[in-house]
Amino acid sequence: MSAETDQHLRRLVASWRMLADLCFSDLVLYRPIGDRRLVMVNHIRPTTAPTIYHTDLVGQVRTFEQRPLVAEALRSGRATAGEIDSAWLAERIRVAAIPVRHRDDVVAVLAREYVSGSRPHPGELERTYLSVFDRFAAMIESGTFPYVHEVRRLTTMPTVGDGVIVTDARGAVVYASPNATSAMLRLGADANLLGRALDAAGLGSDVLSRALADGAPGVGDVEGVDGVALSLRAMPLAGPEGIDGAVLLVRDVSDLRERDRLLVSKDATIREIHHRVKNNLQTISSLLRLQGRRLREPSAIAAIEESVRRIRSIALVHETLSREVGDDVPFRDVIRPLVRMVEEGLVSPDRPVRFRIDGDVGVVPSAIATPLALVVTELLQNVVEHAYPESVALADQGAEVVVALRRDDHGVCITMVDNGVGVPDALEVGSPSSLGLTIVDTLVTTELRGTIEIGRGSAPLPRPGTRIEVRVPTGGPADW
Repeated sequence: MSAETDQHLRRLVASWRMLADLCFSDLVLYRPIGDRRLVMVNHIRPTTAPTIYHTDLVGQVRTFEQRPLVAEALRSGRATAGEIDSAWLAERIRVAAIPVRHRDDVVAVLAREYVSGSRPHPGELERTYLSVFDRFAAMIESGTFPYVHEVRRLTTMPTVGDGVIVTDARGAVVYASPNATSAMLRLGADANLLGRALDAAGLGSDVLSRALADGAPGVGDVEGVDGVALSLRAMPLAGPEGIDGAVLLVRDVSDLRERDRLLVSKDATIREIHHRVKNNLQTISSLLRLQGRRLREPSAIAAIEESVRRIRSIALVHETLSREVGDDVPFRDVIRPLVRMVEEGLVSPDRPVRFRIDGDVGVVPSAIATPLALVVTELLQNVVEHAYPESVALADQGAEVVVALRRDDHGVCITMVDNGVGVPDALEVGSPSSLGLTIVDTLVTTELRGTIEIGRGSAPLPRPGTRIEVRVPTGGPADW
């Protein structure tokens, strides 16, 4: 089977929920295999009527003798119908076998299968739905259905049960199901739809106009007063002389649209809160800087500067969240400004330090991003302050720090490697003598439920100094 044929059958299967509901029957897709055998490659049950098959048929094989009508449709390329004895169901079932044509070849057979005599006195709705199904069946037989190009929205795609409107070639309504009529009345359309174009009845729809004028199926939305909204799916009906009508599926999505509006409003409010928190943190940083300018004690000035950097690292996360939709942060977008902040505040032009960021961890929840940004800030600050003392000459390639980001099934891994003097033998994570490492240890092990390892470095730097690896699970606190 060619790729184009496979796509044609996939498009048919994507649309046949509607077909099963229109014909109130199980639909089975048959393909020939080997010598005089048929395999059932797909099966769908209707939502508008009971199924006759309570077990799935996919993968089962029937011979041409067991499905003579399907075999005849496959051979002749014309639709056939009749009754067959089903040993499996222990009764006679009716089969309407429709050849599925792609280009000039019959590539499969779509069989409508139902119990004979189950609907002796069909009403107007049933008669209309069956006639519409017959028109689609003729299009399948001629190769004009399924449509080659159709935009589908799975979240609001209307179904037959939501409401059906059938129009003629001019767009005048020839049938409207009760659900469709109710939806149109809620939208504000006039009560009498039959025989009138939808534009004249108070509903203008571009998707219906394109379906009738260009034979182009499509989906769209129409909004009326009081927040009423309808989702539409328009499908042209092609006959021997061209487009001679259309089917319009109608779904009332007023509640969904209202929920979407509330979500958009909530998301905008959350982003505004993050923006204000960022501004407040920047104000605090400015106040601390003003206070620091009045100090003369070097240790006090250094403590103020460290506090300002920690506050700025938190503010960077809130700034990123104020631009993003949702509560997740692209963490690489946070790492870059953190590195720039350390470069601008701590790196001396006389002894430059090059920073390189490798890899990515994607997005992480804000509950993880904020403490993790603080951890990275503290580690970068420690590297600059302790890995390259002025009493030691820099390596031939200069001072270089690699921040490697990696994500696996266990969570986020951040590895920081420098080519400095190396880790002191007496260094212990969480030691009271090092406030920065104490903060790192508390955030990683207590708040993030992660681990931290500090040791001698290794590749990718020619002269490794210190290697720090932080691992953090990316599930929320409820998962820890």
